[in-house]
Order: sequence, then C-alpha cells, then structure tokens
Amino acid sequence: MSAAVITLIGGTAIGATLPDPTKSDEYVALQSQKDGVSADLAKLQSRYNTLNSSISGRESTISTKESALTVRESAVKAAEDNVKKREEAVTAAEKAKAANTIKEGTWTVGRDIEPGTYRTTADVAGSCYWGIYRTGSNGSDIVDNDIVTGGRPSVTLSAGQDFKSSRCGSWLKQ
Repeated sequence: MSAAVITLIGGTAIGATLPDPTKSDEYVALQSQKDGVSADLAKLQSRYNTLNSSISGRESTISTKESALTVRESAVKAAEDNVKKREEAVTAAEKAKAANTIKEGTWTVGRDIEPGTYRTTADVAGSCYWGIYRTGSNGSDIVDNDIVTGGRPSVTLSAGQDFKSSRCGSWLKQ
C-alpha cells in the first residue's frame, strides 16, 4: 500500500509541475477560432430564422392567393359554361330561324320549306312579286300571286305547292 501512496504522491508532484494545456498558444488559437465560428453560427442562425419567418409569411400569402385564385377560376368556369349554353341556344335559334326563313327563288313546300304562314322580314319597296303554284306545273297552275309595292305581305303555304319570291327580301315563318 505504501507503494501506491508513493506513486500517488509522485504523480501529483509531477502533474503539478506540468504546464496547463489551456494556456498553450495552440489551445488559445483553437479557442479563438472556435469562438469565431460560434459567432458566425449565431449570425447565420439569426439570418436563417429571419429568412424562415419571411418564407413562412410568404407561403401563407401564396396559400391565401391560391385559394382566391381557385374561387376565381371556379367563377370563370361557371361563366364560360353559361356563355357556352347561351351560344348553343343562340346557334339553335339561328338554325331554327334559318330553317324557317325563305330567300329569293322558287321553293317546293314540304320538301324545301315547311308548310305554314310566312311574312316578309321587312317592308317591301318597289315591286315585290310572289306566287304560289301547284307543284309540278312549272308555274302554269297559279294558286295565288301578287305584286306588292309596300308593307309586309304574308302568305300561307301548304304541302304540294311551289312558292316563288322575287324582289321581296326574306320571308319568316310566323
């Protein structure tokens, strides 16, 4: 045991005489570098926190704008659908009007045009001639005809007749 005590005392004496490593130039230089890196880290951490906060705010703004954009896109889609329905309705109405409109020329009722009552779309001027003939008579079997110099004449056409219009403009089924 005395050997252990002597070794302990000897070790303590030797340890007391060794220089303090924290006082060495290398240690002081490394500690200075560490302190500089720690300061840089603190600055970078602060900058990171600022940027991260800014990004979070911008992400929130973007999210709000995306929600508003989604609502607007839905409104635009609904408006486009309404316009498409209106265009389809107008196209159907235009087709129906075109199907019920007679232009200048000779037409066979029941084949070229539908039977019914037709009236000019505008007042006639000058000498508007219209004639109703028995189909297949090449205009020799006149059912009715007239030369109109004003107003908006109307005619009633039946299947099995031909209708001729000259200088009267368009006729629209009533």
